[in-house]
Order: sequence, then C-alpha cells, then structure tokens
Amino acid sequence: MKIGFVGLGKMGANMVKRLRRGGHEVVVYNRSEEKVKEAMQIGAIGSQSLEEMVSLLPPRKVVWLMVPSNAVDENIQKLLPLLKKDDILVDGGNSYWKDTQNRAKDLKEKEIYYVDCGTSGGIWGLKNGYCLMFGGNKEATDYIESIFRTLSPDNGKGYVYCGKSGAGHFVKMVHNGIEYGMMQSLAEGFEIMEKSPFALDLTKISNVWQHGSVVQSWLLELAAKALEKDPCLSGIKDYVQDSGEGRWTVQTAIDLDVPAHTIATSLFNRFRSRQEESFAMKLLAALRNQFGGHEVKEK
Repeated sequence: MKIGFVGLGKMGANMVKRLRRGGHEVVVYNRSEEKVKEAMQIGAIGSQSLEEMVSLLPPRKVVWLMVPSNAVDENIQKLLPLLKKDDILVDGGNSYWKDTQNRAKDLKEKEIYYVDCGTSGGIWGLKNGYCLMFGGNKEATDYIESIFRTLSPDNGKGYVYCGKSGAGHFVKMVHNGIEYGMMQSLAEGFEIMEKSPFALDLTKISNVWQHGSVVQSWLLELAAKALEKDPCLSGIKDYVQDSGEGRWTVQTAIDLDVPAHTIATSLFNRFRSRQEESFAMKLLAALRNQFGGHEVKEK
C-alpha cells in the first residue's frame, strides 16, 4: 500500500522503516528537512510540503499522522482541503479520546474517515513491532489492515479493532495509565531494596526476576538495562515528566466513578518529583512542631 506519513520523530521514523521493510510505499513529510532526507535513504519518497505529499498519493489517499496531540488539529486543517471523499486520515499519536470523537464527527461531515490508532512500542517498536489499538469506521480500518499487520509483531496478534471512533485512543489511554502504576510499583520496590541493610546487586536481581517470576515483564527488562548501564542511577535526576495520558486516565476514572487509587497516586508522584522543595512537606513538619513540639530541620 502507498501511504503518506507525517511526523518523523523517534517513533515515527522507525515506523516508516518498518513499513518500508514490509514493502509499503511511503511518502513522508516532516518540518525538519533533515528527517525527510534520512527517510529517503531507506527508500521513502520525500516531500517538502503536505500539498506535495498528498499529490504523490493514489486516488484513495491514506495519511498517517504521528505528531504530538497539540499539533493534530493544525495538521488536520492543512490536510482538509487536500483530501476528498472516502480518503482516510489516521491519528497514530496519543490524542485524548474525546477530542478524537469530535474530530471524527467533523471529518465525517466532509465524508473523510478518521481512524484513531493508539500505538505502543516506543523506540523498540522497529525491532519488536508495535502494539496497535484502533477505532473508527470498520470499512476504513479493514482497508488499511495491511499497514497494521506490517507494523505489529510477526505473530499477527499485535493489533486489535476496538470499536467506534475514540475507542482506540481510549484503550491506549488506559494502557498508559496502567503503565504508570506498574512503573511506580517497580520504582518503589527497587528503592526498598536499595536502602536495605544488605549489599544487594539490583542488576542481578532484576535479571533473575525475568526467569519464572510472576513479576517478569518488559518494564522489568528495561529496568535491568538501566541498572546495568548505571547501577546507582547517579547520572539521572529524580525528575519524572508525564505526557498527558495518566491525567486523562485519572479524569476518566473520576467521570466513570471508578476508584483508580494506584494510577492516581503514580501520577501525583510524578508531580512530586518535579518540585525542588515541597511546601506541603514543610507545612506537615510545621504542624508536627506546633501540636507536639517535634523537632524541625531548619535551613
């Protein structure tokens, strides 16, 4: 299949490589011309504008967006005049599912299909394949199934049609919320071991847990890789960013009256990691001093 691909960041560039290896023709566009040139070296067709990219596609055009969620609407507005009835626009990034539903509704009025595809796999997707969770019109998703099959792992079990518009991004949002909780649990457990009275080799422990343990996982494997590289993690600052999916998951849990304690706590812990000083912790210390005369540490 010949498709247009917008966005050649770390993930997008690797997805184009995997599509090329699978025999697809890919016309690429990226704001950075250097990224376009790199993609051309693996056989992608380069373009200098969205107009040029679309003009190089066959009559029923398929365009895959792999851009940050705050850049989706801008790209849609630029692509709209270039697309026609029955063309397919795929949002493969992490968009909020309610935004996705609104976009699909607007595009349906223009007779353009909007497919939301949650994409998991990170920088390892090129080698291992991507887990794809997609929603939208079933005829449109069936039409581009060969793309999903190529991007997913070789066993063919790495992609799933989730339902109507928004379902794919909804499932990916929850996936990332669960990921927050799993990562937080691993982090806390390893800190307990790091502070233990034993001289524990965390690298060896993380590796042995990968064999027969009920906590074996890809995240644990990645933890082992990080510890092998820097056993004390001395080169990393304890500052953890978030890209939105955890917030959306917690908000959705509230809307649906679901008690999501672990995911919510893991999200708030990321916020705490970004504080140089915590006013809340200062107030807690002051309160203990006020009611019980407990000692406080002063600057």
